[in-house]
Amino acid sequence: MTDPSSSGAPSERAGRVQESKVATVTSSKDRPQVHIAAPARALEAEAAAVSQPPGPPVMELRDVSVFYDDFEAVRGTTLPVGQNRITAMIGPSGCGKSTILRTLNRMNDLIPGARVSGTVTYQGQDIYAPGVDPIQVRRRIGMVFQKPNPFPKSIYDNVAYGLRVNGFKGRLDDRVEEALTGAALWDEVKDKLKSSGLALSGGQQQRLCIARAIAVQPDVILMDEPASALDPIATAKIEDLMRELIERYTIVIVTHNMQQAARVSHYTAFFTAEVDDKQVRYGRLVEFSDTNRLFTNPTDPRTEAYVTGRFG
Repeated sequence: MTDPSSSGAPSERAGRVQESKVATVTSSKDRPQVHIAAPARALEAEAAAVSQPPGPPVMELRDVSVFYDDFEAVRGTTLPVGQNRITAMIGPSGCGKSTILRTLNRMNDLIPGARVSGTVTYQGQDIYAPGVDPIQVRRRIGMVFQKPNPFPKSIYDNVAYGLRVNGFKGRLDDRVEEALTGAALWDEVKDKLKSSGLALSGGQQQRLCIARAIAVQPDVILMDEPASALDPIATAKIEDLMRELIERYTIVIVTHNMQQAARVSHYTAFFTAEVDDKQVRYGRLVEFSDTNRLFTNPTDPRTEAYVTGRFG
């Protein structure tokens, strides 16, 4: 796979509105249309300036469906992931948000009977192509789960674990400190690195898990409802941390909290659950857009109904 260190982070292009199109993506004739909306030229007059990530997306899903044995859990998802941006996935329970998130680093491979159709690319390469090592995929595309899950080890060993597994040959102490600093945790734990990670508060444990993820220097960080089990103060710290991390990383977050998506993300994808003519329930992407536009001027009435609280 292409080394992400060879492609520097894109420069910020604030205040510039790029012309883009409203594309309609469907995986078959009998499926509802999916609107991928971005600001059009007409919005320039409304001063709706949007900072678009230049260049190709760091990751992209094209007509991706996820199956568990014969059950198609999510259908026909096409979605770009902009580099050094936060992309949020929102929608009601059972709509496939977390399922799609797990396709981005092949975590679904660990579920018996799970399979993925369509194409998922990272830096232009299909991560499901024959010969691609899923372990290397997960090294480049790290994950932080809903419930903090530190190992029953010391704070130091939690962060160093991935480095040791990957055969890191550098100065381990320096990399552990760098990761804990990057996770905004160093000042709180630097005098108790030998203490158990399980002794930390819930918010500190989640930041420890983030430090563990970034210690191996991935390119993309996936976060599956990382603040859902935390109090408001700890949640605010996680959100502040995400804003800092995008200077070096790309983040994709699943959240049930629409206010959180509105606060932290640059782009938002809205998923919903539908029932086909055989009465089979499945998830699908309805709309993807710049976050501000999706919440204030959605293209699809289903999106408007969800963000205004009429269902979900």
